Amino acid sequence: MAVEIGIIGGSGLYDMADLTEREDVTLTTPFGPPSGPYVTATLRGRRVAFLARHGAGHRILPSELNFRANIFGFVAHVGFAHPVCGELGQLVSRAAKAVGATVHTGGTYVCMEGPQFSTLAESRLYRSWGMDVIGMTNLQEAKLAREAEICYSTIALVTDYDCWHEDHDSVSVEMIISNLTRNAATAQAVIAETIRLLPAGRACACGRALATAIITRPEHIPAQIRRELAPIIGRYIATS
Repeated sequence: MAVEIGIIGGSGLYDMADLTEREDVTLTTPFGPPSGPYVTATLRGRRVAFLARHGAGHRILPSELNFRANIFGFVAHVGFAHPVCGELGQLVSRAAKAVGATVHTGGTYVCMEGPQFSTLAESRLYRSWGMDVIGMTNLQEAKLAREAEICYSTIALVTDYDCWHEDHDSVSVEMIISNLTRNAATAQAVIAETIRLLPAGRACACGRALATAIITRPEHIPAQIRRELAPIIGRYIATS
């Protein structure tokens, strides 16, 4: 059974009791190795693949992540007005509510350079802009997923307030790990319920993002690049 759904997150996400037919798959890509092996498994009757974004033991810094290998990106001028797939986002929101999670649907994500946290001045600036969540990885993933015609949505499980909050001006690793551990069970439940709700097909524009986005003339794309990127561009550009 082919993998239909990909989940990128912490290593704890795939420690789920109801996963069956688990298998570790190590892949190579034209962009180098991804963060680690993909854990493929069957969940709620669907074949899924999990990838620990920061590798085993959280050893890869946000600025060191090989996003292109993780998603097997391809550069093209795709539309990006709405970075998250609206249909998938709504399904994730429904799933989160169904499992009893506190849900805030929508919002604006600030992607910052890591691994350091915000300064107080930066934090106050983000709040003045009306931003909602701060992270270090989702922008890169969302762009590459759109180029690969993958529906993308984020479950942003909050670990701490930023330093603008007078009771959270000093964030520790211990605090974050503690919150991550508590969030893992919620994330597992939301993912499982989302997969249960996910339809077999899709009607959103994500699946046609490259149809009018490839600017380079086909004759100017080297044959090796065509072969390497065939999983992404093969339906638009001949690979031989």
